[in-house]
Amino acid sequence: MSVQILVHGKLVGIEEFLLSAGAGGASPEDAALLGRSHWVTLLSEVVPRALLAEFRLAHLLLGSSGGGQFLLVLPEEFRPAAREFLDAVGRGIQELSGGHLRLACAITENLGEWSVVRKRLADDFGRLAGAAAAAAVTAETFVPFPEAPAPADGYFAEELGHQLWQAASVGWSPEAPATIVLGPGQHSWGLVPGRGAEEISLARHAAPSDDGAEPARPAKLARRAQGRRIWGVLRGDVDSLRIRLRRLQTVEDYVRLSVLYKQFFAGELEVLCSQPEFWRKVSVLYSGGDDFAVYGSWDALIPLAREIERLFHRFTEENLKDFPGPEGKTISMAVALAPEVNTALASVHAEAGQRLEEAKAADKDCIWALGRTLEWKQLTDATELKETLAWMVSELGSSRQFLHELAAFYRQRGRFWTAGEERFEKPWQLQRRLNRLLAGARDRESQKLRAHLSSEMMGKSAAQVKFRPAGLVALEWAKLYTEV
Repeated sequence: MSVQILVHGKLVGIEEFLLSAGAGGASPEDAALLGRSHWVTLLSEVVPRALLAEFRLAHLLLGSSGGGQFLLVLPEEFRPAAREFLDAVGRGIQELSGGHLRLACAITENLGEWSVVRKRLADDFGRLAGAAAAAAVTAETFVPFPEAPAPADGYFAEELGHQLWQAASVGWSPEAPATIVLGPGQHSWGLVPGRGAEEISLARHAAPSDDGAEPARPAKLARRAQGRRIWGVLRGDVDSLRIRLRRLQTVEDYVRLSVLYKQFFAGELEVLCSQPEFWRKVSVLYSGGDDFAVYGSWDALIPLAREIERLFHRFTEENLKDFPGPEGKTISMAVALAPEVNTALASVHAEAGQRLEEAKAADKDCIWALGRTLEWKQLTDATELKETLAWMVSELGSSRQFLHELAAFYRQRGRFWTAGEERFEKPWQLQRRLNRLLAGARDRESQKLRAHLSSEMMGKSAAQVKFRPAGLVALEWAKLYTEV
């Protein structure tokens, strides 16, 4: 029996490649970014399948795929052919991406403990990274990014950006090893999630335009929002999954968990975004092995985040109950809103990424939204309080100025100020202001609402009053929600 080898491929430079789509006006780059995201997602699914198909090897040799990387098990005699195949794909990827994206592949024998095999793969990736860094300085074959050919955004925008959402299959041919076509190729795979081992599970829901002919653009999604007509981007990432994967003892566990996470994001995102409250308001930008991005009407993004977190918590309870520790069992997210309707999608996507890093640096298992990082329980409190504030504006006849006056108590340092810089440090002073603001309600209602707002929004102190983070988010949320 021949020795087996493991082939681990990674796409390097994904974030830079995606963000480089925003260097211009809004509309063309939005479609290009969507197409680029789909291309990156499909590459890590199609390339390993194409390799197996070209060499007429069984699909069972595909260990894991998706999320920008893949793992294959091959007979030793296929090592030279596999390296040649992947080198050709890598050259095509660099050409199509304008030099921003690179395919790095590590190959080692499948011998010994998984911890030893994993270290050999990591060492191989380290050598590749070192060689690439040296080539960036000395080698004539290296093309600096500023002089690299422009990415094939016509291909990304028109084919993958506008048409993939309704495609039944994708194809691949050796003549263009980095190009993924919609429909048949020399080798083809279906895009039907959960209907077979060889099909590609891909989250590609797109909110339709008014005529249903193409995905709705962000400006159209903004007009479908309740309250302020803006759109935004929601990004999420599993906390400490790499640590969880490094602790695994066998390659079988690694493959099993990698596939489970990928299937969770691809499957649950597609189903959730197809629900009545979301299907016309949100579109999937990408789903990976441990992360995702969605853009759409601002008012749908936070409820969608709550649903994803709820489902992820249930997923980890069912599938990671035998694994000790919190790593890989929590998820953090961030919502960034576009400052203008015509803002480029790539810039809002980049801001959401920065906010996500802030949230993960502050804590785990939390979300950055509307200016604050909250734990998920705090977001639930903010949701309930937002409903109360919005109800007061709509049902009690309170002016929206009520919300602005509440917000005026707060300043970034945590104390309350009026517009004239008058400081409110005593709780009773704020209670008196709430009495005035709630004058339109009946006495009993006024007392209940005052007590509720005080307890939910403010921490009580003998010295001063501070808004709770959930209260601040609820205020901003209600202001957006009730804007006409």
